[in-house]
Amino acid sequence: MNRKILITTLCLCAFAAINLQTQAQNISIVSPDNLLSVTMENDGGSAYYTVNYKGIDVLKNSPLGLVTVWGDFSKNLKFISHKTQVINKHYTLNRAKHSKIHYNAAEMICSFENEQKQRIDIVFCVSNNNVAFCYRLPQATETANITVESELSGFRFPVGTTAFLTPQALPGSGWKRSKPSYEEEYNADELIGTPSKYGAGYTFPCLFKTPAQVWLLISESGVSSKYCGSHLSEGNADGLYTIAFPQPLENNGIGNLAPSMLLPAQTPWRTITIADNLKPIVETTVMFDLVEPLYEPKFEYKFGRGTWSWILWQDNSINFDDQKTYINLAADLGWEFVLIDGLWDKQIGYEKMEELLQYAINKGIAPFVWYNSNGFWNDAPQGPKGKMNTAIERKKEMAWLQKMGVKGIKVDFFGGDKQETMRLYEAILSDANDYGLMCIFHGATLPRGWEQMYPNYVGSEAVLASENLIFQQHFCNNEAFNACLHPFIRNTVGSMEFGGVLLNKRLNRGNNGGTVRLTGDIFELATAILFQNPVQMFALTPNNLTDVPAFEIDFMKTVPTTWDETIFIDGYPGKYVVLARRNGVKWYIAAINAEKETKKLTLKLDFLKGKITKYSDLKNLMPNMEQVLLNKKNELIIEIQSNGGVILIN
Repeated sequence: MNRKILITTLCLCAFAAINLQTQAQNISIVSPDNLLSVTMENDGGSAYYTVNYKGIDVLKNSPLGLVTVWGDFSKNLKFISHKTQVINKHYTLNRAKHSKIHYNAAEMICSFENEQKQRIDIVFCVSNNNVAFCYRLPQATETANITVESELSGFRFPVGTTAFLTPQALPGSGWKRSKPSYEEEYNADELIGTPSKYGAGYTFPCLFKTPAQVWLLISESGVSSKYCGSHLSEGNADGLYTIAFPQPLENNGIGNLAPSMLLPAQTPWRTITIADNLKPIVETTVMFDLVEPLYEPKFEYKFGRGTWSWILWQDNSINFDDQKTYINLAADLGWEFVLIDGLWDKQIGYEKMEELLQYAINKGIAPFVWYNSNGFWNDAPQGPKGKMNTAIERKKEMAWLQKMGVKGIKVDFFGGDKQETMRLYEAILSDANDYGLMCIFHGATLPRGWEQMYPNYVGSEAVLASENLIFQQHFCNNEAFNACLHPFIRNTVGSMEFGGVLLNKRLNRGNNGGTVRLTGDIFELATAILFQNPVQMFALTPNNLTDVPAFEIDFMKTVPTTWDETIFIDGYPGKYVVLARRNGVKWYIAAINAEKETKKLTLKLDFLKGKITKYSDLKNLMPNMEQVLLNKKNELIIEIQSNGGVILIN
């Protein structure tokens, strides 16, 4: 049996979808459904890859490689060998868009040597609609560690590709020197190669659309204390974007730019979700498929909904009486949590805080408590400060929190993606697990597979979130546009702690001043379904119990925050979206519209049965609730008003 027949036979036995060609050092691997392929090429000693979807090259001649202090793996590479295997795993995840996940992929490991005979493995995993790759470095000598100076990994898009991108902010910019915090605005359908707002590249995730109408979502997964967080560089005229490391002054200059690892080492995964429609983009789980839990949960963590005064009542509300009011609001709504935000250490104090926390516990409400991540790399006045950035103070504080019955912490103002900062995230999470505390991160980086990696992680902001609606009318004017982006980009790769559902018409404490909300009430309720986060701190206020229709409050009393299944139905980033989520046997469908005209859609809903409760914003954005039925074709015609929403529950 010759070599070509032997390879074909072995591949067919292991996985019919794996296809290998080693002529001219080109090696290919294909997805289980045979629609997606990756070809690696060693061209003149440099490694490249091409991604083909349904016969179309969507990424071509994209560079691969690392430059390390140990050796240069960017040039003069010699192909040594390759091996393949099938990945077929089932796992559960109770804090994401699906609870039961099946990952079926072909894996290819290609080994190269540089001029010094040092080895690097380039690993590709290809599943239906997803490509992921990383680098592995063995320990071949007494040298036991390695520092990565730069990563060549790139994504070369066809000419004419457009993108949905948000710029990487400059370090030490923004309010009280708190950026980068992943809170910049998106440009939609922008031609690739357009300079970013700050000249520092783009924040993950990044969404692209080729001239052939193929969508690509680029992000990363598996970032832990062992590496830094990355972003995309500025694009060049040839359509190439590359991996960029953090900027020198992030976190006030603390920490190295180049990540260092113990050998043998593996870099984070670069992920690419690819399809000629948006359904696989919205429904992808690739960021969780590639990673494993880093530790076991020491406690059973329960998720749900909470109140927080700060979002509308702001800093002055962090006092004993106002916090009791919001604890009572959580109890009236039947919710699980209350968030006591920043400045409590000064405006309430530790002694009165113990009394307040006991009041919440007696009401059956579990507290979350806010902390500044450090205080050194930002000038934010909110405290407590200096409690989360050192092990001794952190453990002492967490022991007190556990004693007081606190179930979670919200840690804010991180301001960077360096490895030093990733170590802090991981240290907070790991220590919090020892004390039964869940963690929300605000003013923070993107989660990169963290729902799977850290069992007590429950969400990050990393988005232009609800607080901006209070700060400037501009953000209220663009609320619908931004909300129609998040299910396709930011929220599809990880939990998003948005803090939404604002039912006040005027966004201040008295509902009589400040910025003006332009969206309908049902639009706001729909975001409780659209925006996925296992612990949701909603923006309802005590006055909403009486100044909005009772059916809106009844909806908010029962809306879940965890989901067993997610189905994308229709939409376009920044224009409109229709999304279905299932909790147990109950389906929730949310639709919102950012376009200026009413959107009329015929929805095919084969998974629904019987009578459906329909909530909708009418032509004047007045909320309405009614009972409806599907037609004989299992269809339902809906109209989504501009800045309005529709919800279907079955």
